[in-house]
Amino acid sequence: MSYTPTGIVRHSSNVHRLDEQVAVIGHGEADFERARLALTQWKHFDIGWVEVFPRKAAIESGTVVAVLIRHLGFWSLNGARLLYTVGGNQGEDACGYAYGTLTNHAESGEELFEVFINRDSGDVSYRIRAVSWPQSILARIGQPIVRVLQEHFRRDSAAAMKRATSPILHWPSDS
Repeated sequence: MSYTPTGIVRHSSNVHRLDEQVAVIGHGEADFERARLALTQWKHFDIGWVEVFPRKAAIESGTVVAVLIRHLGFWSLNGARLLYTVGGNQGEDACGYAYGTLTNHAESGEELFEVFINRDSGDVSYRIRAVSWPQSILARIGQPIVRVLQEHFRRDSAAAMKRATSPILHWPSDS
């Protein structure tokens, strides 16, 4: 890992510079099940300018992924390791996972991806919670641009999850 301690996005109360976005992406149990499946198949990265490798990465602690980002006419490849999962069992109200950056990542920090259902309203929501700080010299110099890219990722990722959760749109299984 490129930082310590791990697990810093679990609780937002003691985190400096926490970025969080929560978006309603559906309604009802069927949408929640589609959202759970979409999250485990990395559909939140289907945004055109960001990809994850391997494409069928296992959702379990210790899995290492590379995130390819195309931006401003060039690309960067950033390593991350899954740290823990959230819920995910049948009947639970939330499902998700967090990953932390590796030493080859432009930033240091963690990101949580989670879907959950509000049993009272039936709303299905997608949450991204992230904490990061620059690790590479380019990330330090370009910090205002990095922050804009992070904001665009959160927005585009939520839109991808909304598409993946839609009962009208069906995406092919990666199996």
